[in-house]
Amino acid sequence: MKVVYMGTPGYATYPLEKLLSGGHDIVGVFTQPDRQAGRGRQMKPPPVKVVAESNGLDVFQPKSLRSESCVTALEKLRPDIIVIAAYGIILPPVVLRIPAVGSLNIHPSLLPLYRGPTPVATAILNGDPVTGVTIMEVDEGTDTGRVIAQQEEQIKDEDTTLDLTYRLFKKGASLLEQQIADYSEGKIRLSEQVETKATYTEKLAKDSGEIDWGQPAINIWRQVKAYTPWPGSYTRWNNKRIKLLDVWPGDLNINPIAEIGTVLVDETKRPYVCSVQTGRGLLTLKTIQLEGKQATGIEAFVNGRPDFAKANLAR
Repeated sequence: MKVVYMGTPGYATYPLEKLLSGGHDIVGVFTQPDRQAGRGRQMKPPPVKVVAESNGLDVFQPKSLRSESCVTALEKLRPDIIVIAAYGIILPPVVLRIPAVGSLNIHPSLLPLYRGPTPVATAILNGDPVTGVTIMEVDEGTDTGRVIAQQEEQIKDEDTTLDLTYRLFKKGASLLEQQIADYSEGKIRLSEQVETKATYTEKLAKDSGEIDWGQPAINIWRQVKAYTPWPGSYTRWNNKRIKLLDVWPGDLNINPIAEIGTVLVDETKRPYVCSVQTGRGLLTLKTIQLEGKQATGIEAFVNGRPDFAKANLAR
């Protein structure tokens, strides 16, 4: 069985490594082009490329899968199956017709729930206790293909989108390895998704993370976790952004003790307890990052900037 693998970020290395350890014949790896990263803006290869090259695999980095040269290259590989894991480029119909058996995708939700680009962040934003991963057959729709297998995963209180995504793709890698041989031999009964139960997620924008202090503390807490690592959650103070990195919601049933957005510091406790009045309850700040500065614990931040206490972040 010849496999073409398509993936890009760090968590997409799990399925590739699982396929390699299982002895599958990976005839080519497609990943996104190298990009500038870090303060030095140096070109950096995607993690999948690093793993592929370290294992002597042929790597392809087209900007698009629609070009004639890309389609020809794929056809020459003659794959039985294409496996996709967070590749970041949609496969056009001409590519879907190439593999002899079909194309499989690892999707980090329990389809048909949370189709689209941000299933993990959406699950955290919604306060779901459980999510999961789906191995699905790819068709021309948006995550609408037939389901091969699914597995649940608990969402922990401390989970960020990055934490949970890594766990889901690690679980998805094992699930893929368990199913791919039987799928290639037609031994699996695939399940159609129930369209009436389908929900869709939306793409996040760079400015999606600005905090609305009129929201309940628990909603803001979920947002901070859901938008880690991108686009991040931030507020404004003295015409600069402050990124919220670690926060915790207080008792939502306590009556408001200050105007919404007011910073409240209790210096009688060690370390300081620094909270912000939200639309419902207090949100405790633990680690924040002022624009252009390093991340810091809240006590050190307040000690260096005493005017932060009693500031109003909603104005």
